[in-house]
Amino acid sequence: MKLVMLGAPGAGKGSQAITLSEKLNIPHISTGDIFRANIKEGTPLGVKAKEFIDKGELVPDELVTDLVVDRVGKDDCKNGYILDGFPRTIPQARDLKKALEDKAMKIDFAINLLVDDDVIVGRMGGRRACLNCGATYHIVNMPPKKEGICDHCGERLVLRDDDKPETVKNRLTVYHEKTQPLIDFYKEEGCLVDIDGTKAPDEVFKDITRAIGV
Repeated sequence: MKLVMLGAPGAGKGSQAITLSEKLNIPHISTGDIFRANIKEGTPLGVKAKEFIDKGELVPDELVTDLVVDRVGKDDCKNGYILDGFPRTIPQARDLKKALEDKAMKIDFAINLLVDDDVIVGRMGGRRACLNCGATYHIVNMPPKKEGICDHCGERLVLRDDDKPETVKNRLTVYHEKTQPLIDFYKEEGCLVDIDGTKAPDEVFKDITRAIGV
């Protein structure tokens, strides 16, 4: 099963994607993970992406899509995958659609988590991130085993600047302007599933699995 996770920053996409990944035994793929892996391995695509990142520039849509398509072509994706944080724009969605069609494939479901902006601002203030391995937590909903310490690598967790209220509000404005049109795109594709993301995480998960029939 090939899934795309949609929703505003802080809607819970990452947490639900991880749980779905475990249930379905398919990889949870984020663009951040792809960038880090390709840059670390020094792949041709990673080298190209690093040039833009080092300049503080956005990685072009075409290159991001190439990185994602390369990743989903790996053996561990033969039974499906969950894309988290991609696509972010209509051009990326169209490029992904075309790349999959060339392989006689398509996205099965685009899961859209619906959460009001005010709720998101409150939620993200409780997020903590590991700058070493990229793992994320929430002090209430998904706390680390040891307060302030990453479960995976033992590094200290921080409140990232982009999780602070003033930054979150700006990110939400950008989301509504740039990313929300993806909802209409996948609705037209006939694979959009709207899920109430304000419920408790386990209830949201049940609603998702019920909606996609797993």
